[in-house]
Formats: sequence, C-alpha cells, structure tokens
Amino acid sequence: MKQVINLKAFPNFLKHESAGGIILFFCVVISLIIANTPLGIGFNNLLETQIGFNTESVHLEYSLALWINDGLMAIFFLLVGLEIKRELVEGELASPKKAALPIICALGGALIPATIYMFLNNDTPTANGWGIPMATDIAFALAVITMLGKTVPASLKIFLAALAIVDDLLAILVIALFYSSDLDFTYLAYAGAILLLLVLFNYFGVKSIVCYLIPGVFIWYFVHHSGIHATIAGVLTALTLPTTPDATESPLEKLEHILTKPVNFLIIPVFALANTNIRFEAGMVEGLFSNLGMGIVLGLIIGKPVGILLLSWLSVKGKICQLPQGANWIHIVGVGLLAGIGFTMSIFIALLSFADPDLISIAKFAILTASVLSGGIGFILLKMTGRKQSLS
Repeated sequence: MKQVINLKAFPNFLKHESAGGIILFFCVVISLIIANTPLGIGFNNLLETQIGFNTESVHLEYSLALWINDGLMAIFFLLVGLEIKRELVEGELASPKKAALPIICALGGALIPATIYMFLNNDTPTANGWGIPMATDIAFALAVITMLGKTVPASLKIFLAALAIVDDLLAILVIALFYSSDLDFTYLAYAGAILLLLVLFNYFGVKSIVCYLIPGVFIWYFVHHSGIHATIAGVLTALTLPTTPDATESPLEKLEHILTKPVNFLIIPVFALANTNIRFEAGMVEGLFSNLGMGIVLGLIIGKPVGILLLSWLSVKGKICQLPQGANWIHIVGVGLLAGIGFTMSIFIALLSFADPDLISIAKFAILTASVLSGGIGFILLKMTGRKQSLS
C-alpha cells in the first residue's frame, strides 16, 4: 500500500501555539546530549570562536557565545519589549482593572523567590544570583498550558501570558539596575541621544520600521559598550515604535508579527542549544542541595506559586481585582507552578551573575531541574483539576 506523505504537517505544526516550546525542549535535549559526548569539547570550542572585527574606533570582535547571548538575545528582548508595549496600549495591561491581577501576582512571583534565595545565600559568594529564580520562561510556560487544551479556562492562558509579560518586564529592570557595572556615561549619552531621535520619530508619526531598527542597532552598540547589558537596547528600541489601540495594524504590531517566528523557532532554541550544554558529573546532584542549588530550586518550585497565590488571594479578598473567569484557587496554584519554569531568562541571569564556570553549571542544572519539576507538577495539577470539573 502506497504511503501518503502529508506535506502540510510541518507548516501546520509551526502554526500551533505550543510548537515553539516543543522545539525549545528538543534543543535542550540535544544540547545535553552534545555536552555529555565527545562532541562536547568541539562544541565548546565552536562557541569560543571569535567572530567580527576591531578597528581603532569600532570594537566588534567577540566569541560566538557572546554574539548569541548579547546579539541574538537583543532581538528576543526587542520582541518582549514590543509585546509589553502592545499589552500596555491595547491588551491585558491596558486598563488598571485588567492589569491589576497579573501585575500584583508577578510582583509576588518575583519577590518571594528572590527572598528565599537571599535567605539561603546571604553573605555567600553566590548572593549575587538572587535574580535567577525571579524569571518565567514565557515560551515553555505557554507551551505547557496550551497542551492542556480545553481542560483549563481560556482566561487562564490569557492571565498566564500577561503575568509572564510583566515578569519579563521585572526581569529586564533587574538586569538593567543590578546586573550592570562600570558604566561609561559617554556611551550612555550617545545611546540616549539616538533614543531621543526615535522618540521624535514616533512623535512626528514616522511609520517606517527601518527608521527605528537601524538607529536601534547603534543603540545596541553604545549600550553594549556602556556597561549596561546590551539586550536592554532591544527593549528601549521596542518602546519607541508607534502603535494604536484599535484593530489597525501598526508598525509595532507589524514588526511583532515579523519577529515572532524567528525568535520562537530560531533565536530562543539557539540560545538554549548554546547555554544548556551541562556536562553531568559526579557531585552535580549534591550541588542541588548547596545554598545556590536550593535557592534556585525552592525559589522556582515553591517561591513562584506561593508568591502568586498569596498576592492574588490578598488582592481578591481586598476587592482590588477578580480571579480570571472560570478559574478557581487551584488554577492559580497551577499557573504559579507553570510560572516556575524559569529556563531561558533564568539561565540568562545566571550567566550575568557568576564568572565561575562551576557556579554557572550548578545554577544551570538547578534551573533545569526546577523547571522540569515545576512545569510537570503544574501540568498534572491543572489536568486533574480540569477532569474533576468536567465530571462534576
């Protein structure tokens, strides 16, 4: 019998909302396999390969790893910035009533994990990693809740998306304020002048995306040399793009549509491939029980859901806001657990927190372990809750 090949299968898969998370998962697995085979040494050498050029006035020669973490991830942060601005103008964060619950919950989901981490790591060489368990990986978290389908209320997915976006904004502020050092104010002034130019473009109604992106590249260069992490340039550029509160496609929305697939299907997977290359060695499990490991694991698995549940309960009881339509407190716990999938952003902050490769390895392994456990428990809890509701 002749086998029929469905040529539409892969394009249809890419259209599915969970596709980015699934591809990201496979890249994590591939990276772990490479790191634990003889290919690992060659892969690390590849990441250390110098790319670019230097002149007397321009310095652009860096390792492939740095180009990924500072260059490609700036595009990721550009997309995050676009999503944040769109939500503020016309989405779930556009009015105080809509924005109250995800903003309050995001604050709880950031402060409680950071507090747990600092309690365990205060006055230790790893104290600087307090920002690691604050983050949520929006791609993974949304992929997991999408896999639940109709077993959870549709409003819960919207709530998680808004929560994760606010979480990303908090992480961006943390990176800008606390993970930058040795500031060069001359370069900052150059970046500020170009940013002001983009603000003027917006004010005078310039709608060409290129007019924002080309100066944005220069902002990236100056921010990178200023001592502030270069990815912040992506967010700053995004916030200057014009948008509208109605259904008309604005330059911001057009660029967001252009970037979504490249970011979800290329940039984030490449980041995961380059940065999840953890070589499993004796003592790594013990590392989970170190102050660093426990701070990350407990922060993500316990701190996230406790912070989100506590702040949502206080805000609802205080009549500041309401739960998402059709959701109950078990749903909020489940969402809190999914928010404990810190992966991409947590690893990113870990790389900024430590210079010691051993500490980075422990942090990565703890992030990976906590993200898998938190996501798995959250998925099972929400699945069981949905089944009970359908039977009742």
